[in-house]
Amino acid sequence: MKLICIGRNYAKHITELHSEKPEHPVVFMKPDSSVLLKNNPFIIPSFSEDVHYEVEILVKIKKVGKHIQPKFAHKYYDDIGLGIDFTARDVQNYLKDKGLPWEKAKGFDGAAVIGEQWFPKSKFQSVEDISFRLEKNKEIVQSGNTSEMLWKINELVAYVSQYFTLKIGDIIFTGTPSGVGPVKEGDVLEGFIQETSCFSIQVK
Repeated sequence: MKLICIGRNYAKHITELHSEKPEHPVVFMKPDSSVLLKNNPFIIPSFSEDVHYEVEILVKIKKVGKHIQPKFAHKYYDDIGLGIDFTARDVQNYLKDKGLPWEKAKGFDGAAVIGEQWFPKSKFQSVEDISFRLEKNKEIVQSGNTSEMLWKINELVAYVSQYFTLKIGDIIFTGTPSGVGPVKEGDVLEGFIQETSCFSIQVK
């Protein structure tokens, strides 16, 4: 299973991080060892003092695909989910300043939350109009809709497949809206697609 992540896919998030709007989707990977195991808390790693939550819509690939045309991309997934791309922001900023890869900031153990609740895409009138949010300690900290994506889901599936063969079970993290911020010990993070809870994570 590959975890393929998209960065800078929401304009307001680009602004809040003082980043440049990319010409093409920003793609990076997380190893499967970064998946937070079921019912486990998220443990803040000792090497970071500024870990941020980033809630994201997830897409699970259902069949093998390579060089997929955008008009056929919808045939390669059925399930829509929600997750968190945890980011060691201090580590990431240091690596970016040095022109180095981000893996240590994005791919550490537990850095990928994959919600247990998956929805068939047929549940939604359109995958380009899915609302979602993240609550921290019962307060909304992030709220987004897939209509706000710079590159929509089908475009991402097609784009990624130009570089990596998509396989059954691969998951695409489609990018995060604005509102990212730090976590601290004792926080509880709960993610929703529309009004359905997809995960609840305790931070330790």
